[in-house]
Amino acid sequence: MSDAVQPTAAEVRAAAEAVKTALDRHLAAVERRSGEDDPAVYEAFNQLAAAAETYDELLYDRYDEVTPFEIPGADDALPPYTGPEEPNALSVLIRRDYAVVEPQRLMAQAQRVEAADDDEGAEASGTVHGALSILFGEFEPDEIASRHKEFGLDEGDSTLWVMAADESAEPGEWLETPFEGVDPQQVVCRFDVSTVFDDDPDDVDDDLEDELDTELDEDDLEPLDADR
Repeated sequence: MSDAVQPTAAEVRAAAEAVKTALDRHLAAVERRSGEDDPAVYEAFNQLAAAAETYDELLYDRYDEVTPFEIPGADDALPPYTGPEEPNALSVLIRRDYAVVEPQRLMAQAQRVEAADDDEGAEASGTVHGALSILFGEFEPDEIASRHKEFGLDEGDSTLWVMAADESAEPGEWLETPFEGVDPQQVVCRFDVSTVFDDDPDDVDDDLEDELDTELDEDDLEPLDADR
């Protein structure tokens, strides 16, 4: 990079100070968190991620150096918020993915619902798609999520987006296309769940192996009896 477009030392220093400020705000939000999915913690996390990314870029451009830390999800951070400052309405968009891992269990659960409804002649539970229609029509999505194993399902990725709006939609306005026109810049916060965020299984195995080796080294081995 040419000297003409390089950031100044003062800009790098300012970016470092911004990281320090973001760290303090993140810690304060964590200390005051109201629950597992506290929006304030999520917002502070995104601010810290953005500040760290900016500092890392400026540090590299100016001094050809990088930082030793990496904040997961920084590349997928939401764009700057441009929605209403004082929203009068909001929309909550939820996606949860499942894999059908036990079709027989799924259909058996649907058959129990049919039997309880005393619906003679109903045969929807005899197919996987019919069973899914019955179960998701009978149970709330949150109950499906908490009892998914009972229904022969395995959880995949999930996400929840909270979008701000100036006013509520008219009844029936978006029912035909409920997920059309989502503007990421009006998303106040989002919560993602995925195994991609989990620790590397190889790392876990290595840690366990190291722990076992340490325990073996620390064990007091009984000396052999010379008379045996």
